Amino acid sequence: MMFFHKLRLLSWSSPALHFFFLTIITFGILAPLTCHHLLHSYFYARHWHLNQMSEEFLKQSMKEGEAALHYFKTLQALNITLPKGRQVPSRPWLLITIITVYRQPEFHYVLQVASKFHRLLQQCGQPCLSHQLFLCDVDSGPRHQDARLLANFIPVTSRFTGTKGANISRNVFRNAFEKEKQDYVYCLQKSLQNYNPEYILMVEDDAIPEEQIFSVLQHLLETRFSEPHLKNALYLKLYHPERLQRYFNPEPMRILEWFGVGMFLGPLLGWAYVKIANLPGLSYRIVLFFSLYSMGLAELVGRHYLLELRRLAPGLYNVVPTTECCTPAMLFPASSAQRTVSYLAEIYCRNGFAKDMALYSFLQDKNERAYVIEPNLVRHVGLFSSLRSNYKPKLI
Repeated sequence: MMFFHKLRLLSWSSPALHFFFLTIITFGILAPLTCHHLLHSYFYARHWHLNQMSEEFLKQSMKEGEAALHYFKTLQALNITLPKGRQVPSRPWLLITIITVYRQPEFHYVLQVASKFHRLLQQCGQPCLSHQLFLCDVDSGPRHQDARLLANFIPVTSRFTGTKGANISRNVFRNAFEKEKQDYVYCLQKSLQNYNPEYILMVEDDAIPEEQIFSVLQHLLETRFSEPHLKNALYLKLYHPERLQRYFNPEPMRILEWFGVGMFLGPLLGWAYVKIANLPGLSYRIVLFFSLYSMGLAELVGRHYLLELRRLAPGLYNVVPTTECCTPAMLFPASSAQRTVSYLAEIYCRNGFAKDMALYSFLQDKNERAYVIEPNLVRHVGLFSSLRSNYKPKLI
């Protein structure tokens, strides 16, 4: 009662009253109403949308898988193996190695990834003449029909062939996490041995490239990575899960960015408020309120959606120190790839210490540096894990 009594004493022209109602309307009404369907927002109504969105995502993925299968069947009928006008370079500037293993066959994940890269290379034209696609099949048996189809269009290496390979896999690789690591080492080694490229992009078979991937990579590697603090990086991650991209996270760079949002929008919104409310001038209390207001709104609506604005131009993409999780798409300079192969040979992976954690551990153990690009340059579409067969397909 005391609170409402004090509220009545406030003038309707009081900034404190304006701020109170603005906060209630924004965070209590407008934001929940407009953001309840945004998957990576705190306002996301999981119990309303998650099951339906997951089902729609799976249906769309199956539809895109069928389209990718049709794409390569059409190319096969036309006897086309490489994008028109391209020749295989003797030493590629960028080798795109797609690591594939048998998954849910009806989704044709690897065909989705390969067809998107295939199309982007055709659209890219002259700047991508020194790019090469390479498929690394690490499945232990003959069941991977999609890999066999792709062998008609792009070079393929297979770690296991025939019954002998399947028996080796069953007897030796009882630990799926160690097998995944050794598969990765094999594909990285084969990429170096077969092509000796300047850069290797290691892409898992459920990571579909974004439209801007080649223009952004060219800008980064030719411009940004010539800077001293980025040289000789062990790797550059092209993907980090959206659910882990929030400001309120352990990464200190995110906190600095969050304060930057407040420092930029606080004075801007404060100035607009002063003009609308016809106040005599801007005070630090007004700036402080709108700084906290904009920081809270940015975090609750979702940092992921702010990052999407960086897609307007390659120069706007952000490069920050890497985080631990996930390896759907990793870029290695040739010298770094050699070091990574040696490092991975020294460790043993297991449940709780998969290859992504192993790669991250090298940064401190080996005094290395690595970075992640924001926003993501690939979309992770695989809801069915190749390591965990009991995984339930949900978007989050």
